[in-house]
Amino acid sequence: MPVRAIAPAIVTPASKRSITLGSTYEALHTAGVLPRYAATRRHELPERLTFGDVLLVGIATHKLSRLIAKDKVTSFLRAPFTRFQEPSGHGEAEEEPCGHGLRLAVGELLVCPYCLAQWVATAFTVGLVRAPRPTRLLATVFVAHTVSDFLQIAYRAAGEEL
Repeated sequence: MPVRAIAPAIVTPASKRSITLGSTYEALHTAGVLPRYAATRRHELPERLTFGDVLLVGIATHKLSRLIAKDKVTSFLRAPFTRFQEPSGHGEAEEEPCGHGLRLAVGELLVCPYCLAQWVATAFTVGLVRAPRPTRLLATVFVAHTVSDFLQIAYRAAGEEL
């Protein structure tokens, strides 16, 4: 019996997200990304990641997630899936997802740095296993950017107090 016959009108945001996640996995699998990765894996998984690796990935994940979800410069990437609401300070913009179905689900993902973080962290972690040197270099760029942001905010706050 089809699901529609059992519960014809129940479509929740969670069910849309699960469809999006399932579709993403299927697209990667169908494209051969996952089987090719499994077949060509030359690196064994590390026994453990260092605290420094976790800290590096954590800070870089925070920054890259915010850049994708909130930065004015990356708004063109979100534009097909979101609608601008207002500026939110320090080069960021508030946007809301728009559309229906997959477009809405992608929009919800793209405006939520917390939602993006799991995907970004996964990419950085896989990068540490597959290509540790370039991944650390790239992550270091985002960590330096984060430190710079905090220093810019502190500098501005100190100037306003004078």
